Amino acid sequence: MDVVNLPVNQRFRGYLPVVVDVETGGFDAKRDALLEIAAIILELDGQGWWYPGEHVHCHVSPFAGANLNSASLAFTGIDPYHPFRFAVSESEALKAIFNPIREALKRYECNRAILVGHNPTFDLNFVNAASERTKIKRNPFHPFTTFDTATLSGLILGQTVLAKSAQCAGLEWDNAQAHSALYDAQRTAELFCTLVNTWRKQVLQLVF
Repeated sequence: MDVVNLPVNQRFRGYLPVVVDVETGGFDAKRDALLEIAAIILELDGQGWWYPGEHVHCHVSPFAGANLNSASLAFTGIDPYHPFRFAVSESEALKAIFNPIREALKRYECNRAILVGHNPTFDLNFVNAASERTKIKRNPFHPFTTFDTATLSGLILGQTVLAKSAQCAGLEWDNAQAHSALYDAQRTAELFCTLVNTWRKQVLQLVF
């Protein structure tokens, strides 16, 4: 089998990789607020190389009764009730994220999306918890399987911190923009594509 030139729906057992990053009001997905979410659908070009595609980004209003940890807010710099955040409800945010993912799944004939992130269990837990709270059916993500760029970077680059991994991969990094869901998702998407494309280059050299 030509493993370097497979279509998307045969690359990862029928899963479409989608990068997600969230910013939150704490570490407990059931109790703490989801405050920001960004998703980037990864695409495959005509030559078989991965690249970051469409992105969706929403500021999210804390759900009723949500916990807001002061230390977490100080770390992210988020004011959950600032009027210029133009925050939307969890339901609106998830619909904005899920709809283009579902369209991409149809386009690539994939079964489900697989969440790509840097230590992605955290992000997936918040996505799953928000989906349960809002009673959204057909969450497009696999419920527990993820791709972890921290693990891949540790193996390939010898780094596990996102900033250091990105820089080691030759990507730009701006500390002033870090810990924004969209910025971190963009850097994670670039990192994942760089790592996967590097692997493909090595396989191509071995085969051809």
